Amino acid sequence: MEIPSCAGLHSGKIRAMIDDLGNRIEEAGPSTPAEIVGLTGVPDAGDEFVAVATDKDAKQIANHRMQKQRAKELAKKSRANLEKMFENLGSEEIKELKLIVKADVQGSIEALNDSLKDLAKEEVDIKIIHSGVGTINESDVGLASVSDAIIIGFNVRPTPQIRKMAKDENVDMRFYDIIYDVINDIKAALDGMMPSTFHEIIIGRADVRDTFVVPKIGTIAGCHIAEGKVIRGKKVRLLREGVIKCDTQLSSLRRFKDDVKEVEQGYECGIGLAKYNDIKAGDIIECYEVEERKYMPQKEN
Repeated sequence: MEIPSCAGLHSGKIRAMIDDLGNRIEEAGPSTPAEIVGLTGVPDAGDEFVAVATDKDAKQIANHRMQKQRAKELAKKSRANLEKMFENLGSEEIKELKLIVKADVQGSIEALNDSLKDLAKEEVDIKIIHSGVGTINESDVGLASVSDAIIIGFNVRPTPQIRKMAKDENVDMRFYDIIYDVINDIKAALDGMMPSTFHEIIIGRADVRDTFVVPKIGTIAGCHIAEGKVIRGKKVRLLREGVIKCDTQLSSLRRFKDDVKEVEQGYECGIGLAKYNDIKAGDIIECYEVEERKYMPQKEN
């Protein structure tokens, strides 16, 4: 028999298959339970078992999965964030705060860079290792991961894929729409006065497929809810290539001819934005809310 196979992080040749009655079998069809002998280890529940052409292919697949697993485990180590800086202020660990700054326009980049550099203190230096115009991308997250930096996004927001990548890599991303808020958060961390932080929670994302102009009402976006749900009364913003074009509220939310309170993932709807009509096909509408998280310093035992 000895068929080259792999499952999860393990590979090998099938030397024997045994059914639930203890009998050796030559093949197992759909829904047929079987004990397999020959893999290098025990796969996890839910791992997909695959038969391949050669033993070399099986080992390559298993090694590739093992490398990805190791990368994830390494990424879980503690990385820089503002709360960590606040906790370790004055310790030998914190000597430099590394930042990656992304913004919507060059003017914002220059203003942010100048203001952040002015915040440097004797105990902690601020180093901007990269800055640029446009949304946060895969390269930014990768650079933050290897350099232990915090990403500052001003008037830009990443895609769900980049958010997931940053979460997997344990990279701290902070988003702002007002320069004063950026400066205030960094200064609070450096001064040891961080009573609370504000975190965005993405409720849903809608892809704009087409637009329609309705007399006396304005532009209506024909949308498909790609993730989560869009809820009337929550904050919404329009993103174009990752850059925030407006931050407002819904003026209308309709399914066919009916006004609705919310539309869930997978459904189509018409969305109107309050006091904003410059909507184009390909734009993204994000529905979100902001949560204040009180900082609770850890007590020493």
